[in-house]
Amino acid sequence: MVDCIFCKIVKGEIPSYKIYGDDEFLAFLDIFPKTEGHTLVIPKKHYSWIWDYPEPGKYFSVVTKIARHLRQVSGRPVRALVFGFDVPHAHVHLFPGKTDNLTGQKLSGDELEKVRKRFLMTA
Repeated sequence: MVDCIFCKIVKGEIPSYKIYGDDEFLAFLDIFPKTEGHTLVIPKKHYSWIWDYPEPGKYFSVVTKIARHLRQVSGRPVRALVFGFDVPHAHVHLFPGKTDNLTGQKLSGDELEKVRKRFLMTA
């Protein structure tokens, strides 16, 4: 989709702070995080809603893998939220912990890079 911000992130047209990627999915930090490690998990191909993804079990398997990683790194439970009115591209929010010192304010690139390094997944 031409004007989709997430499609532009997948294409590399907009920078992001990726923590995971494979052939079909991408996970990157939210630049307006509610908790440290607040991550978005998206399919690389454009689908308006997660329910449109042809293999939802596969999608949620990847979401689970990333959530478990976030839990291991943060030492906190991970909440998930499916909410997508602002960006009509399928995405799941993952939030390590309930609260911390973040309020949804935009973080600087340096702050996001520090968090990215902490939560980066390796094969």
